[in-house]
Amino acid sequence: MTTDTLNRRSLLAGTAAAATLAMLPRAAFAKELLRMSTLGPGTSPNLVMTTFANIVNGQLPDYEIQINATGAATRHVLEVAMGKTAFCMSSPALHALMSNQRAMFEKIDQAPELAKKLRTVINFPMGIYHIAAYDSSGITEMDQVKGKRVFLGPPGGVAYATMAYLFEAVTGLKAGEDYEAVKLGWDAAAASFQDGNLDIYCNPTNAPSPVLTQIAVTNPIRFLGIPKDKLETDKIKSLAARPGYGLTTLASDKYGDNQVNDEEVTTIRVTASIVTNQDADEEMIYQMTKAFFAGVEDMRDGAPWLAAITPEAAVGDINLALHPGSLRALEELGVTIPDAARA
Repeated sequence: MTTDTLNRRSLLAGTAAAATLAMLPRAAFAKELLRMSTLGPGTSPNLVMTTFANIVNGQLPDYEIQINATGAATRHVLEVAMGKTAFCMSSPALHALMSNQRAMFEKIDQAPELAKKLRTVINFPMGIYHIAAYDSSGITEMDQVKGKRVFLGPPGGVAYATMAYLFEAVTGLKAGEDYEAVKLGWDAAAASFQDGNLDIYCNPTNAPSPVLTQIAVTNPIRFLGIPKDKLETDKIKSLAARPGYGLTTLASDKYGDNQVNDEEVTTIRVTASIVTNQDADEEMIYQMTKAFFAGVEDMRDGAPWLAAITPEAAVGDINLALHPGSLRALEELGVTIPDAARA
């Protein structure tokens, strides 16, 4: 075959391809692809943010949000602040640490300046810290953690630090010294607990959690709580006073007949956030926020965990200003906006 023949065939093929593209609907190639980073499957943020993405992808044809459920929240917020990712999971506690260059941000000199580039899309109840053990283990109190295999959260994350602090505040026992703090991701930890390879499994999630509900269908399960005589100690008060934290209770019947608790237990509640860059398009964020809450309202009857996801909760515990797009959407939804939510 001659070079001229190849050139003619290439030209014809290119012309045909261009004609095919011209006949495609504009939406077929006009979507703006946006990455949203969150925690792994089995966590409340993953559930909320996947729902956010699904609603936006279904209702707003100009955008497609792709979920990234790998890596740590510390890295995710830095990437959003630098404009490398569109959205990520954060929290009032994480924002406070980043702004003050503390804990996991201690060695990142640019963290305080990067924190100024973030804006809140919505806050939402991340849930309450479930501290679960199988009834067959014989574990009924937090002070029985000594020598046990415990999942506190992924290493280096806020959940890990929170639970390690809580166990030490209640029992005096330290992670990695007095008990084994198992190093796993969220999805692997849920599977490991289900397989009986963990003695205690901790997860900050809205109740009833789909993961724990599934486990409780066939297994008697107990949730551990903060003892009443520890609630007024300085360490517990300090933990509950952190940005986005507080004390709450888990009812004794939240997980059906296989939940063996005789009474409610006291634990820690925590608020999470979807955040974006301050330069994200205002109209885009406005449309997404409105579409999300309209979609949640339609889904609420079939998903009990959505009861806590409301426009009013979108400004709960807020310490990072709302993006102008979400501010406009929430005002239209009748939400009273606190001063801390305004830039």
